[in-house]
Amino acid sequence: MKLLSGALVLIGLFLASIGFGQATGLHFGDLFVSRAKPPPGEFPVLDPSPPKRIRIPAIGVDAPVHGVGTEPDGTIATPSLKLENEAGWYKDGPSPGQYGPAIVVGHVDTRDRPAVFHRVRELKPGERVEIVRRDRTIAVFEVNTVEQYSKASLPVAKVYQDYSRPSLRLITCGGSWVGGDDGYADNVIAFASLVDTYKT
Repeated sequence: MKLLSGALVLIGLFLASIGFGQATGLHFGDLFVSRAKPPPGEFPVLDPSPPKRIRIPAIGVDAPVHGVGTEPDGTIATPSLKLENEAGWYKDGPSPGQYGPAIVVGHVDTRDRPAVFHRVRELKPGERVEIVRRDRTIAVFEVNTVEQYSKASLPVAKVYQDYSRPSLRLITCGGSWVGGDDGYADNVIAFASLVDTYKT
């Protein structure tokens, strides 16, 4: 129980720090482990291919996506503040369209302007997110829900370990600005499921 509690705190620190630094002490690669064989499903499943662009018409997003990995200490890297209008895909997890949760992170703002995921909190169930992949396949996701969590109550399994189907997580900051190492008090996460694919 103590280990789980510690993991929740560390993951919360990471998520709250998107765009404002990074947390330490947690190896994120360990989270992306499927606990079971993927079930058959009536939905598309794609082979691995890195994302190149993200489009979210409902909130006016059409932005490049670049891969982010981990820092030397094993923590996940965050996008540079100089790339506030780009999103970062966690390249050590599933790519969009594979079984499991593809993680795409982005800034909510900078010191003086809105950033790429500023309006993610406004997404509604049923709205579409399109990921343009390097293999020229467009992975089309449908938003299921948008949720906001305090750093102490992040549902780790729901965010990182749901391998029931190909899915997407859009993660940014939210809640009140508290400053210091914490930045924002909460995290906003859009959960979406793969519903279609097509070729460019």
